[in-house]
Amino acid sequence: MSKIKLTFPDDSVKEFDEGTTTLDVAKSISTSLGKKAVAGKINDVLVDLERPLKQDGKIEIISAEDKEDAQKVLRNTAALVFSAAAKSFKKDLHFGEKHTNDDGFFVDTDSADGQISVDELPKITALMNKIIKDNDKIERSMMDKKELVEMFKDDPYKSSLINAIDSVQIPVYKLDDFVDFGYDAVLANLKALKHFELLSVAGAYWQGKSSNPMLQRIYGTAFYKEDGLKADLKRRAEIKERDHRTIGRDLDLFFVDPEVGAGLPYWMPNGATIRRVIERYIIDKEVAWGYQHVYTPILMNLNAYKTSGHWEHYREDMFPPMDMGDGEMLELRPMNCPSHIQIYSHHNRSYRDLPLRIAELGMMHRYEKSGALSGLQRVREMTLNDGHTFVALDQIQEEFKRTLQLMVEVYKDFDITDYTFRLSYRDPANTEKYFDDDEMWNRSQSMLKAAMDDLGLKYYEAEGEAAFYGPKLDVQTKTALGNEETLSTIQLDFMQPEKFQLTYVGADGEDHRPVMIHRGIVSTMERFIAYLIEIYKGAFPTWLAPTQVRIIPVNNKLHADYANEVLSELRAKNIRAELDDRDEKMGYKIRDAQTMKIPYTVVIGDEESKNATVSVRKYGEDDSASENAKMFVSSVVADIANYSRKDVTDKADKD
Repeated sequence: MSKIKLTFPDDSVKEFDEGTTTLDVAKSISTSLGKKAVAGKINDVLVDLERPLKQDGKIEIISAEDKEDAQKVLRNTAALVFSAAAKSFKKDLHFGEKHTNDDGFFVDTDSADGQISVDELPKITALMNKIIKDNDKIERSMMDKKELVEMFKDDPYKSSLINAIDSVQIPVYKLDDFVDFGYDAVLANLKALKHFELLSVAGAYWQGKSSNPMLQRIYGTAFYKEDGLKADLKRRAEIKERDHRTIGRDLDLFFVDPEVGAGLPYWMPNGATIRRVIERYIIDKEVAWGYQHVYTPILMNLNAYKTSGHWEHYREDMFPPMDMGDGEMLELRPMNCPSHIQIYSHHNRSYRDLPLRIAELGMMHRYEKSGALSGLQRVREMTLNDGHTFVALDQIQEEFKRTLQLMVEVYKDFDITDYTFRLSYRDPANTEKYFDDDEMWNRSQSMLKAAMDDLGLKYYEAEGEAAFYGPKLDVQTKTALGNEETLSTIQLDFMQPEKFQLTYVGADGEDHRPVMIHRGIVSTMERFIAYLIEIYKGAFPTWLAPTQVRIIPVNNKLHADYANEVLSELRAKNIRAELDDRDEKMGYKIRDAQTMKIPYTVVIGDEESKNATVSVRKYGEDDSASENAKMFVSSVVADIANYSRKDVTDKADKD
């Protein structure tokens, strides 16, 4: 019998008979490893435990303790068992794409007899448990592609997936009468599949294209141990509680309707108020720090983006150009930098003008694939808090530090503390993505690193995360969904000034090339507000809250005059206050104010009207306190002026 040589992680090499399995190899090492093994990894590719091995290669024995790979095998198995159970539940069910990752698994389904609803998941779970209890063995075999096409001829999605496979023989898995394919490895039997959960359903376009049919995506997860599942479900409950899409709906902040435009948010009055406050804040802050705010068009001649390099490097993320019929091609801008370059080049510049700081709340459009769109975090239309500073070479490090100081000050006002700094460099091997100028890259990367070291800030370095035109400092944070997001960025750019032939007259009377610093302090309005919704859980600090005070008269007829008097005093101080004079019970009105997470609920009855006081209940507190009306107005003014920072508020209370 032919032999194969297998190389183990410790670089030892052993010979085995051709056709031996990973399970055989594991048992040859120890009985306990044979019992723990769930799959193999041959030349870095996951394989089933009982798959015959026919070639030399590197081998790893994957046990349940090998978290990432073992979880994938378990979740592959859970997806297979779900599919078998769902097919028995709905006989006409068709299956689209499926996927497993570190967050669980999903399977896309379709049915002419009605999609699977969330209410039906417990019934499918029960069918899965029956399959597992029967301990059905999963059989793996190879099937001719033509035979498989014939088997799935009535399922348009499976047929398409089979035809996309470039192989004559395709591995299939059989569970009772159910047959499926497209898994890299599954468990040999179902004993380990005990702790799983079907989580939710959602719509998903077939293969992520909005022109394709909408399928039903079923999400689930699975763990080897009960503790793992419990911890994950607890984490998911916290995520759900913070999910900006859910909170945005409940507080009536925004909505996105695919029927009128996927990835195009509509801001309701409450959400528009939050956005307006942030926009006014950041404009005032930037003006105070020496920025000149401008407005520039959202359309630009395509040639500008060809000059900048965006058309070459970013074309897939740009909308198609608009042919104006006279030879002019206009493009919805994906970036604001070429627009601000036009502002710079509109006048002759001198060294005395530098640093020249230009800023804008600039609307941009990017063609995000429909499958990537998510609430406010992934959209197709966005407004970036954008800024570009044009500096001389000897001003780079000082301006970089200054920009970072502004960024940290803004974070303090928003009470943002959980973030890390990432220096994003180019990948020298990726000559297609990155502008080819070694001297420029080495120089600019060393400048950023020196500035961070000089400030004594901790950071980590990431190769391949730079923009195509220069390195950058990214401020990284995590969303409630566990995804890492870039909250702010500062980028050095030697390339754009060169491409657009920007100059300034130096002290020596000669022309010199400026350097461009791109920066976004609070990202896009959309992404930043999504982030704030999640970190605040929708309970915005007073200065940001859409409604800061809600006044509730105990009796609309008896207490309306005084309630309106208090309302007028609040509004005279630019406090966003409203009067709840609905014909509803007091308890309902108070609960509604708490549900809407309004910072201050004020109740006015006989005592308050008589003594010029108000009964104040802060959001999240059970008790109310009586306060002098004028002093209450002053305290709210102070709360707003201090950006509702707890450290400042606590100090003021003590004073």
